Amino acid sequence: MPKTVFITGTSSGIGKFTTIYFAQQGWNVAATMRNPSQDQNFREFPNIKVYFLDVTDNNSIQTAIASAIQDFGQIDVLVNNAGYGVDGVFEAMTDEIIAKQFNTNVFGLMRITQAIIPHLRQQGGGTIIQIASMGGRITFPLYSIYHSSKWAVEGFSEALHYELEPFNIKIKIVEPGVIKTEFYENNRAIVRDDLPMYQPLVDTTQRVSQEAGRKGEPPELVAQAIFKAAIDRSYKMRYCVGQPAPILLMLRKLLPDNWFFSIIKRIYNLPSGSKTVTPQK
Repeated sequence: MPKTVFITGTSSGIGKFTTIYFAQQGWNVAATMRNPSQDQNFREFPNIKVYFLDVTDNNSIQTAIASAIQDFGQIDVLVNNAGYGVDGVFEAMTDEIIAKQFNTNVFGLMRITQAIIPHLRQQGGGTIIQIASMGGRITFPLYSIYHSSKWAVEGFSEALHYELEPFNIKIKIVEPGVIKTEFYENNRAIVRDDLPMYQPLVDTTQRVSQEAGRKGEPPELVAQAIFKAAIDRSYKMRYCVGQPAPILLMLRKLLPDNWFFSIIKRIYNLPSGSKTVTPQK
């Protein structure tokens, strides 16, 4: 009997390619998105069913999970992929922007995880794969809100594995590097502001980020890593994929803070060391 994977955020990017990759491997796929009526990606695959799901709406989560179980019999793997990125100067962030970032990237992921646990526990086990980021363990300038959401995912998932391991439920965390997806376009909310004192930092950082996005690795690479995590019977937790994730995560582990921060500043052409700034109102 084919196994079933339940994936959130499948309308584009990593979610779309992961859905297709699992289907090509013979899995049943419950592909969820906020606008299933607009889907044109999966019609050629009889083993993919599309469901409406909004990670900020608990009713839609419960309905989508119940429908997938009814259609496929059970869910073996959950892939929590839905999310987006906010970047900009923290001083310009509003409560609404911060709350929306966390409601999607953190609280939405928690809602779905909590909703699927009883099903996995009752059937004797399963796997939950959280799509985090290399930015869940390292940071870059102007991404303070996005990073804080991904660090939360890492901490939540790592702590949760202690609770679920006795029930044969594995927690996996996939940490992509720079991937060429809509993250740098449609799925990215840029906070504009009227704080000119930050403009040199913003201009420099945006140029480096956009250039990195244009040269990013293909999302199919992440889809393959997610599938590898899904079929891995071990309790290995983290799977980093796509440059420069492996090398930066290794350096973050080995180097003192100031040495590592100097590397990031060099990448973004930022000055090292402190300097006196004229106070501005």
